[in-house]
Amino acid sequence: MNRLTTILLLAFFAQVTVADEIPHFKKKGDATQLIVDGKPFVMLAGEIHNSSSSTLEYMQKIWPKLKSSNVNTVLMSINWEQFEPEEGKFDYSLVDGHIQQAYENGIKIVFLWFASWKNGVSSYAPEWVKKDTKRFPLSKDPNGKSKDVLTPLSNNSRDADAKAFAALMKRIKEVDKHQTVIMVQIENEVGIKPQPRDMSEAANKLYNSAVPKELMDYLTKNRKDLHPAILRQWEKGGFKTNGTWPEIFGGYWEADEIFSAWHYAKYLQVIAAAGKKEYPIPMFANAWLPDPNGQPHTWPSGGPVPKMLDIWRAGAPDIDCLAPDIYQPGFKWLCEEYTRNGNVLLIPEVHREGDAPARAYWAIGKHNAICFAPFGFENLPDDHPIIDAYAVLGQALPLITDAQGTGRMTAVYQQDKERESRDTIVSLGNWNLHVRFTETGLPAGGKPGAIIIQKADDEFFFIGQGFEVGFRPQSTRGPQNVDLVSSELGRFENGVFVREIQLNGDETRAHDTTFYRTRIPSRTNFLPPKPRILRVRIYTYE
Repeated sequence: MNRLTTILLLAFFAQVTVADEIPHFKKKGDATQLIVDGKPFVMLAGEIHNSSSSTLEYMQKIWPKLKSSNVNTVLMSINWEQFEPEEGKFDYSLVDGHIQQAYENGIKIVFLWFASWKNGVSSYAPEWVKKDTKRFPLSKDPNGKSKDVLTPLSNNSRDADAKAFAALMKRIKEVDKHQTVIMVQIENEVGIKPQPRDMSEAANKLYNSAVPKELMDYLTKNRKDLHPAILRQWEKGGFKTNGTWPEIFGGYWEADEIFSAWHYAKYLQVIAAAGKKEYPIPMFANAWLPDPNGQPHTWPSGGPVPKMLDIWRAGAPDIDCLAPDIYQPGFKWLCEEYTRNGNVLLIPEVHREGDAPARAYWAIGKHNAICFAPFGFENLPDDHPIIDAYAVLGQALPLITDAQGTGRMTAVYQQDKERESRDTIVSLGNWNLHVRFTETGLPAGGKPGAIIIQKADDEFFFIGQGFEVGFRPQSTRGPQNVDLVSSELGRFENGVFVREIQLNGDETRAHDTTFYRTRIPSRTNFLPPKPRILRVRIYTYE
């Protein structure tokens, strides 16, 4: 075999390996990356309305809008009632059609499996499930009245759902030859309200029985890493390892919510395992978050909210990550909560107000988020700021994914100007970066924010808007004066930075010594106020 033949064979097998490698998670340093088509991938996504994907005809109108809005991924529902209208008879037309249309438009898909529950109720279950309440029992309220919520205690409901989901995953594997479907969400915002759990006779009996050993073994093994809220509830019961739910976890709402979380998690675990047996791409479950100012009964009890993540990890190990739907204030805190103990940050729903770009920069740059998806994306106005933000983020994705897990990337975001200083300091490498926020040029409702990446010791990239930055060495030894080698606004083409404008003078405010000697604006007076990519090189002198 000559050398040319060997090289060609190696190239062929390398292509086969990439083609056969399905989407999966991979650790890189302290980050977890989503690998698609053999490369790290970040979903600059949009979730469309619940019913938009119910027909291929309607979706034909939406694909051009998605494509022109710079998304690389769409989150869209596949619902059980349409997929299995008669028991055992599956309709693959929507699945096949969505995959084909998405591929033709160059957009990836995350399917949302609306089945036993969607937003805490069971409206997407098939007719044959809804009408047979004896076989598929409903949850009860404290007065014994049935709710439109399938109980998570039913093996019949669980197994029927799992069978349909397995058929869905098998079909995706058969028809998706281009890794168009890269993840799947199981159910949507599960839980029950206003009461904290199913109050049926069967549920009450189980609630007053022993907490499963499986859960107690997990809590005992991971005690030092448990969420403080769970630890406090367990402490109220004296850290018992044997007993009923109220005996171990104490309190009315708290013990009941843990009970609900465990049973929803176990239900979804069976569904996830059935699906992964057919096609093991990453899967996640999402949460309707508590209103920070509301009463407990205002959100579905039992979902993977922050304090219940440990319960869900114990009950559903085949679910790869747990995800927040964020419509409340406290975005930074929620990002922290959903990266505890190695959970991968994935934001499948977020409000679409003017601060969406700054939130995206923070989630991706600070927390290595693999997805950011404003809801109702097909209805965004054509001038929505997230569209321009996705344009620059899309260009910079190779730079971003290369920096993930290295400690060379961070982000800034002024979430609340009334409570947060105009100035902040972040550290990268041997430098302290003094960032000053400014609202000049931001869109209505917009907030300052940027991803900051250290490419080399003296070279930095800034992706965002509404900030100025100065540099100082961390060490007090050596030269302390810092100035610019160059400051350039530009774009990325095929991973290569292309300079559009070389900035100096007034545009870098090099003459302004009131702000840390070197002052670099993210905007200029002669360009439209949009998100920018700024490359800066610096040097020190005596």
